Amino acid sequence: MPKYFLLAVHSFPIASSLGSSLPQPRANGITRDLPPMFYHEQVISRSLHVPVLLVHGGAWAIPDDDAPAHEAGVRAALKAGFEILSAGGPALDAVQAAVAVLEDDPTFDAGRGSFLTSDGRVQLDALLMDGGRMKAGGVACVERIRNPIQAARLVLEQSPHVYFVGPGAEAFAASNGMTLIDNGELVLDRERRRLEIAQSRQAAGLADETFSGHIHRDDKSPETASPHLTADQLSHDTVGAVALDTHGNLAAGTSTGGTLNKTPGRVGDSSLIGCGCYADNLSAAVSLTGWGEPIMKLVLGKWATDRVAAGSTPEFAAREAISYLFNRLGGHGGIILLGPDGRFGIAHNTPAMAWGLATSAGLQTGLSI
Repeated sequence: MPKYFLLAVHSFPIASSLGSSLPQPRANGITRDLPPMFYHEQVISRSLHVPVLLVHGGAWAIPDDDAPAHEAGVRAALKAGFEILSAGGPALDAVQAAVAVLEDDPTFDAGRGSFLTSDGRVQLDALLMDGGRMKAGGVACVERIRNPIQAARLVLEQSPHVYFVGPGAEAFAASNGMTLIDNGELVLDRERRRLEIAQSRQAAGLADETFSGHIHRDDKSPETASPHLTADQLSHDTVGAVALDTHGNLAAGTSTGGTLNKTPGRVGDSSLIGCGCYADNLSAAVSLTGWGEPIMKLVLGKWATDRVAAGSTPEFAAREAISYLFNRLGGHGGIILLGPDGRFGIAHNTPAMAWGLATSAGLQTGLSI
């Protein structure tokens, strides 16, 4: 068996900062008289829970100058989502609201201001999953939708299918009331400059350091971000949220513009069930960020939630997931993981990750753990 070394991986133990503000685990937070695979109706707890919301704004080498915008964006997402949870609203609504705020903020690689494909367009992916009903909705490669997380919700609620891509996803969203926009409304001049630089770096054979920083190397093709580049060349990354509501339901959502200079039609981990996003009341809710190909190969989201279901704490499972990502495939990224009892884990092996936590004790944000 290979040895697993944890390199620059961080986690946030709930007991160290929040003490008793969240409930201690009780039989994994679910009723134990339910059959293990009782999925034909919603799996919920019989007791009320203290709501929890975790969000991330991407794991990469965030420069100091961009730190305030990342923390402000994460805080705005927390406020939008936790307002719903604190009023007794569902986790699914809270996750959708939080992710939509991040999609609307051009600081992040989701929605308006996302990375451009090699032909200069924005293509967006998103997934939303309800851990009580075991329902999910995903869209990928959409170019005319401002908030793909909203389209994902429509797929979850209004379609017998789970996943739509490209023009089919756009047509489905439009048929259910969403307004389609011109792709140019999602494109910023900042991203056009980034694409030009990325393509020149690619032609020169220079390595990308978006997720790993200048010390390590990742298994991705040349793009833009490196500590010595100018502000116009710097990167950003995927967004996501996980939530637990007062009824014990878990939900997760992840949204992304993908990678800079990607081939049109490329889909990463973010919108794939069990890869960049997953939720199940019987295990955990998870959202990941980072370079998608290694995450997909390991089905890392499901890998992490399965460990919580098997008895690991979310804190430990999050650290193990990022360790596994690096040691198995040399991948870099970050994870937020929330159990049905309110315990959680945050981990990353990138130089930074924008994250936020909302509980009844208040809001916390940071750029590393």
